[in-house]
Amino acid sequence: MARFFREEDGDTNLLKQKKVALIGYGNMGRALALNLRDSGIRAVVGNVEDIYAERARADGFDVMSIDRAAQGANVMLMLVSDEVMPRIYLEMIAPTLKRGDALVFAAAYNVAFGFIEPPAFVDVVMVAPRMVSAGVRERFLKGEGFLSFVGVERDASGAAWETALAVAKAVGSLKAGALAMSFEQEAELDLFVQQGFMTALYQLLNITAAMLVERGYPPEAVCAELYLSGELAYIIEKAGQVGLAEQAQTHSLTAQYGVLARYEHFSEPKFKRQMMSILEEIRDGTFAQNWANEYSNGYPRLKEYLERLARWPTWEMERRTMKLLAGEASAAHKEEDTQRRY
Repeated sequence: MARFFREEDGDTNLLKQKKVALIGYGNMGRALALNLRDSGIRAVVGNVEDIYAERARADGFDVMSIDRAAQGANVMLMLVSDEVMPRIYLEMIAPTLKRGDALVFAAAYNVAFGFIEPPAFVDVVMVAPRMVSAGVRERFLKGEGFLSFVGVERDASGAAWETALAVAKAVGSLKAGALAMSFEQEAELDLFVQQGFMTALYQLLNITAAMLVERGYPPEAVCAELYLSGELAYIIEKAGQVGLAEQAQTHSLTAQYGVLARYEHFSEPKFKRQMMSILEEIRDGTFAQNWANEYSNGYPRLKEYLERLARWPTWEMERRTMKLLAGEASAAHKEEDTQRRY
């Protein structure tokens, strides 16, 4: 069973004896910086001169260049985006590293896939929130905390775990708890949920919407029933609080019977093989190398994919439905035939 850490496992006093720098002040960087400060940890921000640097100054932080922030720090939270991090690390962070320093990653991606290889004399740890940045800040302010994955890739000082748990506590995670994971597990699991589970969900929504509209159901009713009513979001939220089995019992007996009776219809061996194929391409580094090539070439495929996304018929249905639900539907649209097809 994986180790699970709570508030009593972390000691923020360890960080008060260190010089802490946040490298990057994007959405997650800002949330963690504010949480650290509210926990009594003084930190500087290393960032290029852009709107994020301006925002950090407006928030009251001491902002400096990345290499200068790194030179004066013992603990560095690496919070720039995955694709630019290897270059920033190589040019601005690596030359400043000293024995006893600690690198704290909010995502294990670059270390797990070998794009960043820290020297043997520094601690390499992970505090990876399982929550979007807005939720990281919001739940800290509410005193609820948020789940994180924590791990140690290298314990050069003999106190790497203490540093990881001190950071986890200072940013507010240990109120909800932190689960021990290896860097490889965190990176692979994160990518697979994105590329396997979320991709399957998108595909399922599109196929379902197209089929129902083709069979004569109003597009607005289809979108509302699938997810725009908020029911799906509520179900997922409740499942996160009490578990799927417990949440399922809040539905009608008709719904419970229908779900369980049809469950085996979707036990498709081909589907499992497709999911396994995605996982293997993540684990063997194929995806990481493809993404590195994509970034270095200026994102040509991503731009193409986003153009395709904008043309998905479901999104047109979605926009119409959102306007309708917001009371913004035009008189002309109200008179349209609700039986229209793609």
